[in-house]
Amino acid sequence: MSRIERRMAQLKDQGRKALIPYVTAGFPAAGMTPALMHGMVAAGADVIELGVPFSDPSADGPVIQKAGEQALRAGVGLAQVLDMVRAFRQGDATTPIVLMGYANPIERYDQRHTAASDSAFVRDAAQAGVDGLIVVDYPPEECAEFAARLSAHGLDLIFLLAPTSTDERIAQVAALASGYVYYVSLKGVTGAATLDPGAVQAMLPRIRRHVQIPVGVGFGIRDAASARAVGQVADAVVIGTRIVELADAEPPERGVDAVATFLREVRTALDS
Repeated sequence: MSRIERRMAQLKDQGRKALIPYVTAGFPAAGMTPALMHGMVAAGADVIELGVPFSDPSADGPVIQKAGEQALRAGVGLAQVLDMVRAFRQGDATTPIVLMGYANPIERYDQRHTAASDSAFVRDAAQAGVDGLIVVDYPPEECAEFAARLSAHGLDLIFLLAPTSTDERIAQVAALASGYVYYVSLKGVTGAATLDPGAVQAMLPRIRRHVQIPVGVGFGIRDAASARAVGQVADAVVIGTRIVELADAEPPERGVDAVATFLREVRTALDS
């Protein structure tokens, strides 16, 4: 059982929903990420999604695009993201970490580091303390081998589903996904529109007909009220854009507290 599976099982036994905050690695300051991650855990985060900066992020809205561009200018690449995970693991051995990004940085990392048939990235990610991957542009029909490599190192491969996903696509995802499945609650990029809890509630039974692992919902969740609404029908709530905005709005020395205060409100709403 992976670290993500154990955490999700614990939450189910407790009758609680997972709180999964997202933050772009290296933003707003390159050295701030491990402290921000610890602050999020102290505020009630169950799993952390750590965004890997990328120059052409097709699923990200303006806020996360800007964060990624700033992190890239500060020299944050995939190797530096793994260093941040290692730094976090020095103080936290239990909270699952999921890297969220795109295929290009992973393949570039392997081109630079792989000397044998095995994937250097998967090996190094596992050794750093990563627990799962979301690779936005790896469709299920093209990544069975990648999923097998991750599984061999104890890592989960988490897929995105959208309001436009067909039953056939949901079944394809169900055949490969582990850890949890991430349902994108709206059509568009991150932070692009307002959440429609009714539409989420209508979609989840279709997903659950095929997917037996936990289902998280993200995109469009910006406050405690919308998180609570989603938590009533989903197993996990993912919040990204609002957290990046809060971290950016404060000086670095106050960014961790601003994010933690927000997450405590969300945690309380989810548990009420």
